[in-house]
Amino acid sequence: MEFQYRGNELYCEGVNLSDVAGRAGTPCYVYSWAMIEKRYRAYDAAFGDLPHTVCYAVKANSNLSLLRLLAGLGAGFDIVSGGELFRVLKAGGDPAKVVFSGVGKTAVEIEYALDSGIFSFNCESEAELALIDELAGRRGVQARIAVRVNPDVDAFTHPYISTGLREHKFGVDISEVEGVYARALGLKNLLLDSVSCHIGSQLLDASPLFEAIEKMRALVGRLRAGGAPIRHLDLGGGLGVPYRCGDEAPVIADYGGRVRAMLAAQDLHVMIEPGRSITGEAGALLSRVLYRKRNGEKEFVIVDAAMNDLLRPVLYHAHHEIIPLTKNGRPDITADVVGPVCESSDFFARDRVMADVQPGEAVAVCTAGAYGFVLSSNYNSRPRTPEVLVEGEAWRVIRKRETHEDLIRGE
Repeated sequence: MEFQYRGNELYCEGVNLSDVAGRAGTPCYVYSWAMIEKRYRAYDAAFGDLPHTVCYAVKANSNLSLLRLLAGLGAGFDIVSGGELFRVLKAGGDPAKVVFSGVGKTAVEIEYALDSGIFSFNCESEAELALIDELAGRRGVQARIAVRVNPDVDAFTHPYISTGLREHKFGVDISEVEGVYARALGLKNLLLDSVSCHIGSQLLDASPLFEAIEKMRALVGRLRAGGAPIRHLDLGGGLGVPYRCGDEAPVIADYGGRVRAMLAAQDLHVMIEPGRSITGEAGALLSRVLYRKRNGEKEFVIVDAAMNDLLRPVLYHAHHEIIPLTKNGRPDITADVVGPVCESSDFFARDRVMADVQPGEAVAVCTAGAYGFVLSSNYNSRPRTPEVLVEGEAWRVIRKRETHEDLIRGE
């Protein structure tokens, strides 16, 4: 693993994280490029000779340096906003490998994507199809469309990141999709040769994904029979990562191998949209202990990171392992790990059995490479953290720490 102890010191690849915390300051995000590259290559290899494109989900972590390095590996990109498209293009990403997802694309965003020459739009309503047809017609181009299908498959994940049931806002109900395609075939500025689905993320059991693929495989046959020349199938993302010690995540090679076997005879180009499973385990949030405090029987470890830096614990009640940068040999304690923000919801862990870290010592909040910095904010007028990339025995700052002047820029 790229994050591991050497003696009593926690390393990322060949870099001592205590050195990073001391020189870059805390709080600070740190990413392992070796792990990100390894995960991307694992997806690419898993699909073998099945025609495919690995479209990294930019929403998981959108730092320009990471996007640039992924583009250099040949990655495509899954975007959900015009801002994410801007980032991909600035990073040198190929617009012909970009798919645009999301339920609320604006006319301005659609025009930007059309003018940039993206590969396709994952559309979520007939109103969206009509708008793209109109905007493409004005430009004299044909836009490739994949209707996003809601296959009514329960992903058995956190309700906020489950997207594949009828009561969710995403996609078109699978029972209505054939009618949507039949009507959309009359829209001359759309190329209806694709179909997509995504049922949710952080799946530690891949069975729901395979159930969705079975439904999509049958749907492709029906759509082709109805006159839609389906050539591309976008399967979305969803594979989870082990946030807790003892959790087991699906093996990328096993997942890809089964998908390849299921779709080998379908004459389809397959797109996948992994995000968390590429960057999640590759990142950690470094933080330093400010104070220790006791209220009655309750022990608190107060650190300099806060909910504005990492929102997942309060938003999803998510678990992140918290480990010291330097092992100290003291017996473990049970404590709440909390930050400086003036909210009772500002916590990283509650009643956690953890190392006995004292003021001045630093910790790593693990598995924070996805949905970490991208969800951060300036709440309580706190400048956002720097981001650091480790490559072998070297590290560099890939996003500077914000200043107080940055907080009021534009006001």
